[in-house]
Amino acid sequence: MPTRWTLKRVRSQNRHSRHSRPRGLRLAAAVLGGLVLAGCAETELAIHAAKRVKAGQEGDGAYKVGNPYKIDGVWYYPKVDYEYVETGVASWYGDPFHGRKTANGETYDMNALTAAHRTLPLPSIVRVTNLENGRAITVRVNDRGPFAHGRIIDMSRRGAQLLGFARQGTAKVRVRILSDESRMAAAVAQGESQVASLPAAPRGAVRAETLPPPPGTTGASDAGAAPPRQVASVEPLEKADDAQVTVEPVAPSAMYVQVGAFLDFNNANRLRAKLSVLGPTRVSTAKIDGRTFFRVRVGPIAQLGEADQLLERVIGAGHENARLIVD
Repeated sequence: MPTRWTLKRVRSQNRHSRHSRPRGLRLAAAVLGGLVLAGCAETELAIHAAKRVKAGQEGDGAYKVGNPYKIDGVWYYPKVDYEYVETGVASWYGDPFHGRKTANGETYDMNALTAAHRTLPLPSIVRVTNLENGRAITVRVNDRGPFAHGRIIDMSRRGAQLLGFARQGTAKVRVRILSDESRMAAAVAQGESQVASLPAAPRGAVRAETLPPPPGTTGASDAGAAPPRQVASVEPLEKADDAQVTVEPVAPSAMYVQVGAFLDFNNANRLRAKLSVLGPTRVSTAKIDGRTFFRVRVGPIAQLGEADQLLERVIGAGHENARLIVD
């Protein structure tokens, strides 16, 4: 099971007919009716937004971004980023931290839909998709972590169960911030909105459905985290009322160690040549904010253990910003 002892070490240091009325009356009634409908629509929108903000456990925590910090030789830079999307590897944490305070002061509940992230504001609302089976859920980020190199998000135990990787321990995922929901969560945490206190709208019946495992896998019930395996076992959904789990189409993916991104191709190519002794190394392009970046990647890498070892070697060689990505 993933551990988060590094987070605790750092801490120790540092939610009737219309024709029967006169025309004036008819006009006034129409205006009044429109105002009532608009008011109802606005109330329903606020309630709907509040329910979406309350993904996971909404507690008494404060809004927090935080200053840059360094752990095990790697710097992390928390910031507000409402366009954030990243692919990589997810882990999960449970019992040892159940009932303890999270980084923003909420109480960690391993059975709630929450997660830890290294740089997103606390709280934030994100959509996490398991790229191995297509399952996707919305969770509330209220903690810092994970600090193992090559992991981009630490899910609660319940989140890992619903995404289908609790037994496996890790999964390739895509994490995308939900900007509107995250802005509202930030406003609520800062006392700028009372939306979260609105009563919940009536809820319809939820039908539980067991999702079939992907081809080549077998179903299994959750019995706690285990070391990563080559074939994922996917837990069936037993309590679909805990979350709205959707299944999205996913394509085959591979892992790479991305060592750097440059605006100058020559710089990228020199690094590619230097890293080629580690394995297949290539330079690929990506456009960000209208600029073309040349990314240096080693891979593809089939097994997570191999990818972890390569990442540690690259970081140990002085490339602190190297990271494990899924593409």
